[in-house]
Amino acid sequence: MKNVVVTGSAKGLGLEVSKQLADCGYRVIGISRSLTKEYRKLMEDFSNQVYFYEFDFSDIPSIAKVVKEITQSHGRIYGLVNNAALGNDGVLATMHESDISELIRVNLEAPILTTKYVTRSMLLNREGRVINIGSIIGSTGFNGLSVYGATKSAMNGFTKSLARELGKAQITVNTLAPGYMETNMTHGLEGDKLEKIKRRSCLGRLANVSDAASMVVYLLSDKASGVTGATFTVDAGSTA
Repeated sequence: MKNVVVTGSAKGLGLEVSKQLADCGYRVIGISRSLTKEYRKLMEDFSNQVYFYEFDFSDIPSIAKVVKEITQSHGRIYGLVNNAALGNDGVLATMHESDISELIRVNLEAPILTTKYVTRSMLLNREGRVINIGSIIGSTGFNGLSVYGATKSAMNGFTKSLARELGKAQITVNTLAPGYMETNMTHGLEGDKLEKIKRRSCLGRLANVSDAASMVVYLLSDKASGVTGATFTVDAGSTA
């Protein structure tokens, strides 16, 4: 059974990815700040297949320790889904410097370091999959999300260079760039703002977590062994 680490696994896209991967027979090792009742149920439904580690990715110095614990308990890791992120919005001129630092730390530095330690397993196995969760905001922009957009845009550059670095070991690295989805991150949007996003979509709706998670499942599969260094947009046609 192949081990896949999913960060930010307890809710939203991470939870749906964990569900679909469990259904496909992967051993899912979820990492989040807290255990939700939904993820607890998933663990009960797949008692020998789905696991959970409580961790806050703002604790940068402890990332290596968490990855070591996982590999000691479950063996080498085949796949990594870098999904954990903060979605705080705010006009740059009035954002507190500590909030800016936290966004960059959790959304960019943490996934880079997590990948650094997880890919050691993949290099030993000479196979593996890294999926970085970006966002269409990284390329289109959105009012009030300049720092968030900067972190997601940076993930695209990380993906492309890392794909070249790891390709000879048959490790693929790709980015999934979802559009606005109906998750906790969009609950704060006011009605008119949300309707405007829906109207921009070819399908007249927000993207959903099931569509986005299905792309993650594909990128982890053997069928995607020749796909690397790419960005896949799942946004119900918002950027068409």
